[in-house]
Amino acid sequence: MKPAGQESKGPLLQVEDLKVDFLTPRGTAPAVEGVSFHLDEGESLGIVGESGCGKSVTALAILKLIPTPPGKITAGKIWWEGRDLFPLTENQMTEVRGRQIAMIFQEPMTSLNPVFTIGFQIAEMFRLQMGLGKRAAWEKSMEMLSLVHIPSSAKRMQAYPHELSGGMRQRVNDRHGAGLSSAAVAGR
Repeated sequence: MKPAGQESKGPLLQVEDLKVDFLTPRGTAPAVEGVSFHLDEGESLGIVGESGCGKSVTALAILKLIPTPPGKITAGKIWWEGRDLFPLTENQMTEVRGRQIAMIFQEPMTSLNPVFTIGFQIAEMFRLQMGLGKRAAWEKSMEMLSLVHIPSSAKRMQAYPHELSGGMRQRVNDRHGAGLSSAAVAGR
């Protein structure tokens, strides 16, 4: 729902008749067929369904992260703040991903790299997406860990994903990805 008194400027995110197929040895397998929704600024939207129904594929399609081949967006439109995402190049999408839209995976071990420390992974996002230097990115990362109530943030920055509890990994993942989840899409 939109907060009281907030005027609408048009949808923040609009998905119209999205269709994604995957080519398999047995032929074409539809993964998403005709998905449409919109999300206004300040609104929250939950996308719910059984395993394998296309929630994650829908989120990956919004970010133009469908592995091609074997996958392909075969129909539909996706607009972010009124901007058509389909014609954007990979470099242009890199500017959108992370800064404006991101995906938070339900299982953090699928998005956290086991060979890099937690601090390196969070700081990398700040360096790449916000252009911060190493020191500023490191400090911002520690601040983010403190905001999600991870104790001894300086120590945790040196830890690897397997050294944190599942709850801590989830909170790190939320700071690392923030924005768009395969299970829930949230407006700002």
